[in-house]
Amino acid sequence: MKKNLIILIFLSAAGSFLFAQTGKFMKNDLHQHTTFSDGTYSLSTMMYMSNKYGLDFWANCDHGGSSARDGFGPLWTTPPFTKDTAWNEAGDSKWWDSYNPNPIKGSILFGKNKHQRMWRWQSIKEYCFPQLVIVRKKYEPKIILQSLEWNMPGHEHVAVTILSKQFCGKPNSDALAEFEYKFDSADNDSLGGNEFGWTKDMKHDHKKSIDALKWLRTNYPYDSYALLNHPERRKRYTASDIREFNDAAPDIIFGHEAIPGHQKYEIKCDYQKGKTEGDCTYGGTGIYLSKIGGLWDALLSEGRHWWVFTNSDCHSVGKANDMSDGEDFWPGEFAKNHTFVKSENNPEEIISGLRSGNTWIVTGDLIDSLDFRINNSVMGSTAMPINGEITIKILARDPQSNNHNTYSDYRNPILDHIDLIAGEIYEKYKPGTPEYSITENRSTKVIARFDACGNSIDSKGLVSKKWIEKPNGIKEITFTIENISKNMYFRLRGTNHKLDTENETDGEGNPLPDDLVKNSAANSFADLWFYSNPVFIKIQ
Repeated sequence: MKKNLIILIFLSAAGSFLFAQTGKFMKNDLHQHTTFSDGTYSLSTMMYMSNKYGLDFWANCDHGGSSARDGFGPLWTTPPFTKDTAWNEAGDSKWWDSYNPNPIKGSILFGKNKHQRMWRWQSIKEYCFPQLVIVRKKYEPKIILQSLEWNMPGHEHVAVTILSKQFCGKPNSDALAEFEYKFDSADNDSLGGNEFGWTKDMKHDHKKSIDALKWLRTNYPYDSYALLNHPERRKRYTASDIREFNDAAPDIIFGHEAIPGHQKYEIKCDYQKGKTEGDCTYGGTGIYLSKIGGLWDALLSEGRHWWVFTNSDCHSVGKANDMSDGEDFWPGEFAKNHTFVKSENNPEEIISGLRSGNTWIVTGDLIDSLDFRINNSVMGSTAMPINGEITIKILARDPQSNNHNTYSDYRNPILDHIDLIAGEIYEKYKPGTPEYSITENRSTKVIARFDACGNSIDSKGLVSKKWIEKPNGIKEITFTIENISKNMYFRLRGTNHKLDTENETDGEGNPLPDDLVKNSAANSFADLWFYSNPVFIKIQ
């Protein structure tokens, strides 16, 4: 393939992107917890902080199963937010069975604290969602979704949202409550659904997880999603499992949390050696994404629409006088999804935007804008070569202001380089064949690198090319590839690290294992990355 570097201008003086596309990229977090499960803070606090850190939409994603705490805590009345209010909220929660009369429905379950536990289906339906509806009004027109961290039978955690009737005239989240009752492996209530005509299979195995996805596909094909959370963490998924999920409901389960939460935790992301695929994270990223030619590339090599996301997984950020000792950042404080949505105030368009694949992910606001397309096709879509040629256009903005780092003086990181990664696409593998378990795409590699100066050489001899510096931190790249003869995909990654940085990157710019150093909030804010989702190329 012959490669040429061509520079064109595609932006205004202010740096706004002028490619024709109706809508906007919206910042979001899809995985955060409250006192309705095992979070430290009330739903009101989490919604306040999600808004404070600039998210455009977000989702409450408390665990399925059961909880003895009522989850309420103080409701927000008037800002400003004060630290002590949030950090003391856990003590404000009451035991569900302390109310008179006892409100708990369904099969009786007592926890280790000797208090009766309320099943999550009931707390979603009757308590959590009604409170969410009240809190939403404070942040209109921003969209707040009721979600669920589903305990997937035979596996681990999955973020599930069913939009149905969440935003109607008399909103409810009954569909999500029914899903939790029927399919959550930690929900062993066999009685509570009777009054609604809900029935369930009490056997929690892999087959039930497939049945659940098919149930979503049948009943809520356009207004639901299921995204794997931290899938490497406990080694509870195989490549064939993920392919089977995607085959069962391709428009429902279409991605995973590739940069997981718990980024402040001493063992970064709680990805513990021996228990985790890859033994740890790499640049804060799970090995499915961080390894070039790894499992994500293997899925893309089939042309699968399988996208990467990031979230906070916020449970606890620390004490009021020392926010660095917790395990989490607030939603939007460190990690963000940037998802293109055609109509920002339309919940259905948000689901469509997530499904489209037009999302890029970033930590520490290393960049705050990205437009990446090939022959004018955007992330998640397919382009066709013109006379055997494709033109790759990239506009990325390195913000010229501080990020949210309050843990060190390193507050305005500099984007060092952007890698263009490419892999070949083959036929989709069939269930029951050896290929269905493939975890690699050996054709995947970095084919070009762009930086401020050009002519840097990596350990494999790849020479970087100079991007064009524009006002307001814009990096502008146009790269043409001729003689395209195979179906392919292209994706991006970028970092603040130079090649071969001690304990951070190797000579090819790949992130090194995070267990080489003890983690902290300051260390996380010093190790920053962004990744794009792919653009596919199809030979006509």
